[in-house]
Amino acid sequence: MEVKKEIGSFLELDFFKGLEYYKGNAARLNSARAGIYHAARVLNCHTVLLPYYQCETVRDFLLKKGIKVLYYLIDRKFSPKIQACPENTAIVLVNYFGIMGHDRMSHLSSNYQNVIIDNSQAFFSPAIEGCMNVYSARKFIGVPDGAYVIGNHAEDYLQKYELDYSSDTSLFLLQRIEYGCEGKAYQAREANEARINQSDIKRMSKLTHAILDGTDYEHIKSKRRKNFKTACNLFDNINKINPGVFYSDDCIPMVYPLVVEDEKLLPGLIKHKVFQGHWWNYLLAETDPDSFEYYMSKYMIPITIDQRYGENEMKYIFNIISKEL
Repeated sequence: MEVKKEIGSFLELDFFKGLEYYKGNAARLNSARAGIYHAARVLNCHTVLLPYYQCETVRDFLLKKGIKVLYYLIDRKFSPKIQACPENTAIVLVNYFGIMGHDRMSHLSSNYQNVIIDNSQAFFSPAIEGCMNVYSARKFIGVPDGAYVIGNHAEDYLQKYELDYSSDTSLFLLQRIEYGCEGKAYQAREANEARINQSDIKRMSKLTHAILDGTDYEHIKSKRRKNFKTACNLFDNINKINPGVFYSDDCIPMVYPLVVEDEKLLPGLIKHKVFQGHWWNYLLAETDPDSFEYYMSKYMIPITIDQRYGENEMKYIFNIISKEL
């Protein structure tokens, strides 16, 4: 009979157990950027081909770990503008916004060897056989950090990584409830971001694992699907891209990507305490102004559709945007 090593004393936060979405043969790590590095390591690739249109933290982490990084552009359909991947190089294919269906990602991956699917924006996207699949937990669930890597031999090297500890910088999750997302809660979150940015690859913390093991995933999936559908009905007529072109029933989006060619829109939203933000503004200095990457970085606003909200919030955001345009 197995018992806890500590019995008695004060009560801790208590979570349901046994609900973890990804069980079995998965590598549980501290961040998706570390997960991409781990996937490249499992594939025995010392060079990684990244899309320009991706968070710079992935690039920076790989370079810090001694991985050579190459880049590719994407077209307006989010397809790589390359024909082949160099030998002994892993290519990262991003499931953008969580709106690229399984068939779409399977088709893209079939064109290359040593494929890493970056599902940081698509936590519930089914793993693709023959690829390394990387998932970020904190973009979909209220956790301080955490990532999964699923694929052949995904659990290799885990014994070489230290266990992460995230409780010291997780207070922002509680402060958000009482103080909102500004002020001290935001400052505490920034401290957690700094910890992740400075961290090496580690195994998932016990705190993050406990939260993920007690989360109602069906509720999250249902709410995000409904909110995305509502957002499509509201915003598709003003959107310069089509978010539904590769969408399928297996998609659980992270955000609704709204592209409107109006630089005053984002400040207008923030003025009304609708906290959105352009992604990856660093690309404005690193890509050609005529490129799709530059265009998306300049104009795309990721509209929040997560499980905290519903139809009323979607309409509220739409009404603000309608007045600002």
